[in-house]
Amino acid sequence: MAEPLHQLPSRSQVEPSTVQDSRRTSLPTSASSVPDPQRNSLVLETDATNDAEKFAFNNDVEKNASPVSTLGEEEVRMGDIAEATDPNIVWWDGEADPENPMNWPTYKRWGTVAVVSAITFLTPLASSSFAPGIPKIMEEFGSTDNMLEGFMLSVYVLGFAFGPLIIAPLSEMFGRLPLYHSCNCLFIIFSIAAAVSTNLTMFIIFRFFMGCFGGGPIVLGGGTIADLISREQRGTAMAVWMMGPTIGPCIGPVIGGFLTEARGWRWNFWLVAILAGAFFIASIILMRETSASIILERKAKRLRASTGNPKLRSKLDSGLSPRDLFMFSIVRPTKMLTRSTICFCMSLYIAITYAYLYILFTTFTAVFTNQYNWRGGVVGLSFLGLGVGSFLGQMVFTYYGNKTAAKHHRLGDFKPEHRLYVMAAGGFFLPIGLFWYGWSVQAQTHYMVPIIGTGFVGLGLLMTFMAATTYLVDVFTIHAASAMAASTVLRSLMAALIPLSSQKMYAALDYGWGNSLLGFVSLLLVPIPFLFIKYGERIRARSTVKL
Repeated sequence: MAEPLHQLPSRSQVEPSTVQDSRRTSLPTSASSVPDPQRNSLVLETDATNDAEKFAFNNDVEKNASPVSTLGEEEVRMGDIAEATDPNIVWWDGEADPENPMNWPTYKRWGTVAVVSAITFLTPLASSSFAPGIPKIMEEFGSTDNMLEGFMLSVYVLGFAFGPLIIAPLSEMFGRLPLYHSCNCLFIIFSIAAAVSTNLTMFIIFRFFMGCFGGGPIVLGGGTIADLISREQRGTAMAVWMMGPTIGPCIGPVIGGFLTEARGWRWNFWLVAILAGAFFIASIILMRETSASIILERKAKRLRASTGNPKLRSKLDSGLSPRDLFMFSIVRPTKMLTRSTICFCMSLYIAITYAYLYILFTTFTAVFTNQYNWRGGVVGLSFLGLGVGSFLGQMVFTYYGNKTAAKHHRLGDFKPEHRLYVMAAGGFFLPIGLFWYGWSVQAQTHYMVPIIGTGFVGLGLLMTFMAATTYLVDVFTIHAASAMAASTVLRSLMAALIPLSSQKMYAALDYGWGNSLLGFVSLLLVPIPFLFIKYGERIRARSTVKL
């Protein structure tokens, strides 16, 4: 028999959001024990008309990350006492339970973050590393279609949009670790397949599947960080992890330009496969399951076997069958995107800025070849401005984001909206960079002038992208993987489809007005973080999103 009084955590055991999130997922034992819906707890509803879905679990996700300090001390204490009335609930064994990922040794927690960050860095890098070699691929496969030329690059990102729809719900069912391993393995297989492609159709199909499985770490990484790292240190962890989706695509063409010139375009994919193989081996050796729901379910299974009590269940057990859990999980990202104001607005901001990144990727080679007569591997250096700007943006976010979070933690009034101060400032750099880059290219100024302009684009992109992503993780916490899936799907669709028309846009408007159009759109997005800084907490408090 489990010992629930010893398994219930004290308020200091885990970070406040984890305590409250875990309380929300506890299953009430009777009608009288159902908490007030305003406290966001799960509500048990009997549906007499549908035996296949006996229970519907409603969770107000936008309030998941509200600090416990916003609740009364007596309310928190009474919530813990109510949970203790069910002797069959399985939870952590005290404050220092070594099974709790939050209690793992520092080297183990940050080692896991490092491995996940390395894998996440490689997969977006693979999206653009062969960009300087696209003309050679088109020549080898005998194609002159400009749209197809852009689609070869963006089809990888299109895979990012479809993979997460399956990866996120599967991770809810089986945990994060099996999904990391299977996605890494399949990514290696399709990277090799792309390297040995014999025609353009094969190449595009294999690139698509590379993107589908390469998106796994991007979807799962935010959840892994939420599993392991406390709010005080989460900004640093997110900064390291987000280097992949933001800086990786900028560095890829620099490497790919010289590699294509030296060994041919196929070696871009051989290099990716080799590095992915090394990271795959490292992940098998070093990574362990971090999902609290999976760890607690395994613990409950062991206790059921050892005590003979079949009623023991994890505190995070939804009570759903695997099929129903999959169906609920697979629609969760779509619900978040379409019904959550916070998720939609932040994902839209991220998607537009990410689409701009790939517009530049698909046109840099043509711009610096035609306007500045760059040739060979040197063309890859045109991406350096974005890379340097992105790195500086990462440093700014890490320093000021952590400083702001630490300040409010000391004051005891931290809320997710404090992540958005950096985003509010970064929003101005993106239009500045686009105007600068577009008009300097059109005027054919010295090549360093537009490259500096792209540096401002990278700076603004990182400051907005990372702050918005960290904000989503802080807000949704236990559903961070689904929030990341929702954001990834929208940004990947826009990054895959919008750049296909970039050549026509520049042909009609030229580089000056073409990039100015993008800059004006980004200016319209600038108020979003300011609005959420002021009204975000109120929006979360009034949210009616049910999952």
